[in-house]
Amino acid sequence: MLRNLGPKSCQMLAAAGITSRDQLQSLGPVLAYVAVLKVWPAASLNLLWALAAGLDDRDWRELTAAEKVDLRQQLQAIHPDHSPLPRDFSR
Repeated sequence: MLRNLGPKSCQMLAAAGITSRDQLQSLGPVLAYVAVLKVWPAASLNLLWALAAGLDDRDWRELTAAEKVDLRQQLQAIHPDHSPLPRDFSR
């Protein structure tokens, strides 16, 4: 389906009703991750990184610290129950 996603990630996305790249692109990485959290609350932030980078056809390890902070801030804005950002989150 997307670069960076293995069978477990695809299973989590399918459980959230996301089964195509088009759906992922329409939702964007943060909303797709929030959808997964609703059915798979233990999903790690690595999935968010994989989704964000994969939609840009990049390896998830290429995301910069700034990109990760931005993604976490977007996540916090729409899913405030998710763990808060550490004050010094820069890595």
